[in-house]
Amino acid sequence: MTRLFVFEYLTGGGIDPDVASAGSFDDLSALIVEGRVMRDAIAADLRALPGIELTVASSRFEQTHALPRCTYRRAEPGEPITRFVARMAREHDYAIVVAPECDGLLLRMHDAVGAARWLGCEKEAIRAASSKSATAACLAAQGIAATPALQPEDAAASGARQWVVKPDDGAGGLDTHLYDDLHAALAEYDARAAAGRSPVLQEWIDGEPLSLSLICDDAATQLVSVNRQRIGLSDAARTNPHQRIVQFDGVDADAIDRNSTQGRVLERLAMRVARALPGLRGFVGIDVVWHRERGPVVIEVNPRLTVAYAELSRTHELAARLLAAHRVPGFQHDAPSLRACGASS
Repeated sequence: MTRLFVFEYLTGGGIDPDVASAGSFDDLSALIVEGRVMRDAIAADLRALPGIELTVASSRFEQTHALPRCTYRRAEPGEPITRFVARMAREHDYAIVVAPECDGLLLRMHDAVGAARWLGCEKEAIRAASSKSATAACLAAQGIAATPALQPEDAAASGARQWVVKPDDGAGGLDTHLYDDLHAALAEYDARAAAGRSPVLQEWIDGEPLSLSLICDDAATQLVSVNRQRIGLSDAARTNPHQRIVQFDGVDADAIDRNSTQGRVLERLAMRVARALPGLRGFVGIDVVWHRERGPVVIEVNPRLTVAYAELSRTHELAARLLAAHRVPGFQHDAPSLRACGASS
C-alpha cells in the first residue's frame, strides 16, 4: 500500500479567507474555487488507483464529505502550515502539493516535504519558474520566444503598444493590469516597487491565449493537451482610464488537436521549454499566446498542477501518469503511453 498525502494550499488551511478578504486579496474566492477543483480532481484520480491509501488536507472552512478510501486531516490549532505539511509528509510515503509560487510558498512547501517524498518539480525548476522575469530570461537564452521583463527606462524603446504590470511571482492572473499608456503603466510599476511588491513590466502580447499541459520526467516531456484559455478584461476607467484588469476565467481543455500543424509546433515548443528548465517533473503547465505573426510566445511556466488538470483528468488518467513520471513503485508501467517530445526537435 502506498500512502499519499494531498495538500492544496487555499483549501488545506494555508490562508484564512476572512482575514485575506479584508485585505488586497480581491480574487481569493475564485482562487479557492479553483484550488478546490484541483484538489478534488487529483484526490478522485488517486482514489481510483489500486494500492493507494489517501489523505487529503482540509481546514475549518471546508465542508468535507465522506469519500471512499480517503481520510481528511487538519492542522492543529496554532500549528504553522509548513509544520503541518512536514508532519503529514513524514506520515506518508509521498506528498502532492498544490500551492502558488507567490512569496516563495511552493518552495517552502518543497522544503517542508523534502525531496524524497515530493511528487512535483525539483527545487531549482520551481525557483526559476516562480519568477516571470527569470523564466523569460532563461527561455530567451535558449532562443525561445518569451515575454521579457522590461526595465522602466527601456520600455519606450521596446516597440510595445500596450503594457502589463503584474507580480513577478504571481499566479492565475492575480493583480495583473493592462495599460495602453506607458506613463500610467510606469506609475503603477513604481508604486508597486516602492511598496516592495516585486512587480514586473512586460509587453502585452496580442493573440490567442493558450496553455500546454505536460507530464514531465527525467526521460521525456509528454504533451497531454493544448488548451484554450478564457481571458477577460474588465474596465477600470473609474480609477484609471488607461487601465484594464486582466481576469482568468478558466480553460477549454483539448481545444487544439495535438496532431494539427499548430499542435505540432506547440509540442516542439513544450520539448524546448522542458530542456531549458531542467527539473520539471510531473504535471506542468505552460501559458502561451499564439501571435498572428510571431507564433507562440511563452508567458509563464507553472511548475505544479493547474486548473486544466480537473477537466483533463476525466479522460487522460493523469494520476497514474504522474506517479509513473516519479517512478513510484508499482506505477512505472501502469500509465498509458503518450507521444514523447524528447526524441527529436
